[in-house]
Amino acid sequence: MNWGHWIDPFEICCSDLTRIRSLPKIVPTGRYFTELVRKKEGTGEVTRQQRSKTTRAKILQAAAKCFATIGYDATGVAKICQDAGVSKGAFYYHFPSKEAVFLALRDQWFTSLDTKLAEIRAQSTTAREQLQIMAKAANQILKIPDEQLPIFLEFWRQATRDQQFRRSIRAPYDRYKEYFRGIIERGIAEGSLQSVDPDIAAHVIVSLAFGLFLQSIVDPEGADWSRLAEKGIQLILQNIAVK
Repeated sequence: MNWGHWIDPFEICCSDLTRIRSLPKIVPTGRYFTELVRKKEGTGEVTRQQRSKTTRAKILQAAAKCFATIGYDATGVAKICQDAGVSKGAFYYHFPSKEAVFLALRDQWFTSLDTKLAEIRAQSTTAREQLQIMAKAANQILKIPDEQLPIFLEFWRQATRDQQFRRSIRAPYDRYKEYFRGIIERGIAEGSLQSVDPDIAAHVIVSLAFGLFLQSIVDPEGADWSRLAEKGIQLILQNIAVK
C-alpha cells in the first residue's frame, strides 16, 4: 500500500490505524480516513468538556437549593455533593471552597444583569434615553427566579458577618455605581442632563434599585415593586434632565 496516495478505507486493516494518524489529508470520496480518526479522538475531548460543564452546573444547582432552604452556614460541601450526585473530588476540581460556589451563584445573576444593561445601552442614543428605557425595564432588569430570592438574603447576611466576603460581594455594586456615573457624565457632556454631581446621582440610583429589590424579597406582596422602581428612576430623571 502506498501511504502517499489515495486510500480506500475499506482496504485498511486495524493494524494500519497507527500509521494512518500521520497521513496528509487526501480525500478521494469527500472523507479521508485519517480525518475520521482525528474527529473521533476530538469527540472524546468535546464529551469530556460537556461532562465537566454538566457537573459544574449540577453543583451550582444543588448548592443554590441548599443555600436557599437551609442557609449558607448549615450547608457543607458534603451536602452539596450528595444532592448534586458528585464526588468531593469533582467538587474541588471545579470550586476551591463553598464560598467560591456561593460567589459563582452571585456572579451568574450579575452576568445576566450586565447583559440586560448592555442591551439597553445598545437601544439608546443618549444618556437620558438610556435612563428612560431602564426605568421602563426595571422589572426585567432586577427580576430573578423566586426560588433564588432567599439566596440573596444569604448574600447580604453573610456580608455583614465576614469582612472578606463583604469586600468580594461589594465589588459588583461599586462597578454599577461607576456604570451609572458614566451615564450621568455622558448626559452632562451631551447636554441632555443637568450639571449634577455624577457620584451622588449614581449612588442614589443604585441605592434605589437595590433597596427596592431587597424590600421586594422581604415583603413581596407589600407593593408593586416593579412600578415603584420605574417611577423612582423617572422621578430622579425628571430632576436631573434638562428641561
